[in-house]
Amino acid sequence: MTAVSPLYLSVTDVAQMLAEIGVGKSIAGVVENIREDFLRWEDFHKIPRVPAHSQRGVIELMPVSDSQLYSCKYVNGHPGNNNDGIPTVMAFGFLCEMETGRPLLMSELTLTTAVRTAAMSVLAAQVLARPDSSTVAVIGNGAQSDFQVIAFHELMGINRFRLFDIDPDATSRLMRNMAG
Repeated sequence: MTAVSPLYLSVTDVAQMLAEIGVGKSIAGVVENIREDFLRWEDFHKIPRVPAHSQRGVIELMPVSDSQLYSCKYVNGHPGNNNDGIPTVMAFGFLCEMETGRPLLMSELTLTTAVRTAAMSVLAAQVLARPDSSTVAVIGNGAQSDFQVIAFHELMGINRFRLFDIDPDATSRLMRNMAG
């Protein structure tokens, strides 16, 4: 019997896919997948995150499965990492067949999480916001905020953003990145 290696997606692979497909179009596809998954919510075996805390932060495992697939995401949150030149949040995960346990995919999930978070924000706004909404407040202007602004602009036609962060440099960075 020959072992089959799972597909591996690196940070570079994910960034290249986003560049080729487009961030807005990628987020739009994820919005539809999330919408479809919410419609079959009861099909999923869900358990709470499994956290491990340290003095500097937290590491969490986030498993979920249905009758076909099992997935688990590893994500950390270490706010002081920037002082050491390390990202404050990093993530990776895997996807396996339930029937055999065979791993299908291992992936960097830091960029993917940014896309998924923006997609979930847009989906929530599509369902819950007034149809005539024209302004979005972005509170916290770290790296995730770029994806939020792109998502709301491209998928909901929002052109007005109110930005706030306790770090004025973060807001300046977001404004520079989104100037075009």
